[in-house]
Amino acid sequence: MHPFVTKTSLQWYVQLLIFFTVIRDISNSVTHYSIPEEMKEGSVVANLAADLSLDVTTLTKRKMRLDIIANKKYLDVNKETGELYIVEKIDREHICNTKWSLSCYLKLEVTLESPLRIFNIELEVLDMNDNAPQFRRDSIHLDISEATPKGERFSLSNAVDPDVGSNSVKTYHLSESEYFNIEVQTGRDGSKFADLILKTALDREKQAVHNLILTAEDGGKPARSGTVSIVVHVLDTNDNAPTFNNSIYNINLMENSPIGSLVLHLNATDLDEGSNSDLTYSYSLYTSEKTQETFNLNPSTGEITVKGMLNYEHFRIYDMEVIATDKGVNSLSGQCTIKILVEDMNDNHPEISIKSFQSPVSENIELQTVIAVVSVSDKDSGDNGVVDLHIPDNMPFKLRESSDNYYELVVSEPLDREKVPEYDITFTVTDRGSPPLSDNETMTLELLDVNDNVPQFSQSFYIIRVMENNAPGAPLSSLSAFDPDLHENQYLVYFILEKEIANTSMSMLFSINPENGNLYALKTFDYEIEKEFLFHIEARDSGSPPLSSNVTVHIIIVDQNDNTPVIVSPWRAHGSVVEEKIPRSTDKGSLVAKVIALDTDSVHNSRITYQFLQVTDASLFSLDQYNGEIRTMRMFSYKDPRHHRLIVVAKDNGEPALSATVTIKLSTVETAVKAYSDMTEMSLEYDIFSDINLYLVIGLGSVSFLLLITILVTIVLKCQNTKPSKSAPPSRNSVISERNSTIADSTLVSNDAYWYSLFLAETRKGKLVVRQPVPKGSRYIVSSIPRGTGQSETSGSAASTLQYPK
Repeated sequence: MHPFVTKTSLQWYVQLLIFFTVIRDISNSVTHYSIPEEMKEGSVVANLAADLSLDVTTLTKRKMRLDIIANKKYLDVNKETGELYIVEKIDREHICNTKWSLSCYLKLEVTLESPLRIFNIELEVLDMNDNAPQFRRDSIHLDISEATPKGERFSLSNAVDPDVGSNSVKTYHLSESEYFNIEVQTGRDGSKFADLILKTALDREKQAVHNLILTAEDGGKPARSGTVSIVVHVLDTNDNAPTFNNSIYNINLMENSPIGSLVLHLNATDLDEGSNSDLTYSYSLYTSEKTQETFNLNPSTGEITVKGMLNYEHFRIYDMEVIATDKGVNSLSGQCTIKILVEDMNDNHPEISIKSFQSPVSENIELQTVIAVVSVSDKDSGDNGVVDLHIPDNMPFKLRESSDNYYELVVSEPLDREKVPEYDITFTVTDRGSPPLSDNETMTLELLDVNDNVPQFSQSFYIIRVMENNAPGAPLSSLSAFDPDLHENQYLVYFILEKEIANTSMSMLFSINPENGNLYALKTFDYEIEKEFLFHIEARDSGSPPLSSNVTVHIIIVDQNDNTPVIVSPWRAHGSVVEEKIPRSTDKGSLVAKVIALDTDSVHNSRITYQFLQVTDASLFSLDQYNGEIRTMRMFSYKDPRHHRLIVVAKDNGEPALSATVTIKLSTVETAVKAYSDMTEMSLEYDIFSDINLYLVIGLGSVSFLLLITILVTIVLKCQNTKPSKSAPPSRNSVISERNSTIADSTLVSNDAYWYSLFLAETRKGKLVVRQPVPKGSRYIVSSIPRGTGQSETSGSAASTLQYPK
């Protein structure tokens, strides 16, 4: 059923057409009925009983039946009413096979028995517009070349409508199209068909496919239609040349790009299709061999890849021309120009070239002197080719740019070989690329020595202690100095700066090894004669001019306990016994005698202590161990012997200790000697310079004067006969020790005869004469001590004239 024919409209149409006409054909006895197709089931066509003049009540008895000849049973008879009704819908197009027949009949026979009677009935089925036109295919495909001229016709398959007459296909309509229209034709049998006409030339590149709708419409009322899709494929002709997206390509490519990396993917287009659009890429004749060796062009895909190494420093611009050719019969081609600019990559390390280098140089080289000339370069470009040169900051040099990429290495600070003998100067050049590259080169600058350092002793002042009685030639100390210079500037020679002390040259007392500075003593020293020496040692290098320095040497003679104490009071002849007489009436605590001993050693060794070595009666006499005074501890009794023997030992403080003894023979008398009593009780009435003392002093002065004249004459003769030696140049540190000492063993000061004479003179005046050391100097004071008292009187004149070497 056509979609435009609804069920409601069909019923209405059927009802309008339900009618029948009874035509009696006397000769044939055929009853004719006409009904529209598609009547509903159960619909009454006619009342056969009435039309055939039959008794309705006898129809069942007579076994009325309806037979359809050569057709399916679409109708039947109601035996109770005699009505002919529709059993199944009748489709005219189905029962009438002949399309072009305008009439469609069904042959029916109605049979009655008792008596047998047959009626022929002819039922005409009238056509209704219940079928829409239909095309044999859902779509029509046409292949039309784009080169087809306009006006060309193309036959289309016609539509088919099972209906007949006015309900069949009457016309065709084509959907709106710029390129096509149709022309409806009528066939000899009256059928309608359409031709497709090309009214405008086709262009496949604009529109490759045209979709059209062809509609077939019948003449029914309402009219029904059917459609078919027409797909027009425009066939390609090679009428379009390949084209590139751009006619000129500018490509920036980094140097050192990996082999095989993609540079550019050319995608030329050809609006044609098939083989007409299959392209092949190739270099033109204008592309150089260098370019073709560096880049590879894929002929199928148009990909340009790196084939060889790219080096900006060797080749920077590559020009190529690429042609795209299609595979049409009459092939067409297009071309483009490609310019590849190689971008610089920071792939070249800066280079350093030492044009000149002066080594070694003297350490006293002047400031701003050029040591080296250095050039730097970098093959890269831009910031990659801009380089900076520098050296370590902690060096006494600096770089000074002299010209483009040329630098001078100059001395910026004073050099000192003794601090830094050589410099490893590293030149580092760095470019400004990202990341930066650098290179370096190290040069060794050696410094030549200059004699600019004076020899240096380890100490500025040497104190050397030498034990007296030393062996001559024994080493005392090493006074080596150090000179940081090199070679001959470092070789030192040692000297003793000459200085005479008491007419004695230092070179006669000491010697120094000129090579190593070892100091030796040339003689044996005696602390009691020489206690110290002060002189200078000079160390001089072998440079030109030579430099020198000196050091002060203080030699201290260390005392040994080598002198035995000498007992000077009471005086006695060598080995004799001192005899003394005292009254027996002497009181307790009275001074009997005073032992005085002297020791010429040092203070420590010369400290004297006194002890009784032997005493007749220990309860009668006492001895003070420090001052040597012998006193009575009690008064004499009649039982005590008249003679007493006292042996006193004087012992020094040395190690081992040395000592001296004195034997005192003491006699007691009943009556005191008047002279002795006077001497002990009377005060000093006479001056020390009595007549006899005056004579002794005059004699001593004369002898001393003659001795001095003899010494002066000897010195003058020696100076004339002996050439004076050159003394070393004075030193800023020189200190000359002046000692106010007189070395004369023949001095009469210590003459025992003089002391004995003086002792007798003084004792006659009732005094004891002793020698006491003075704290400063080598003098002794003569003290007179009244007998029987502990007080002493000092003779100023004796103190000013008498000397005794310590």
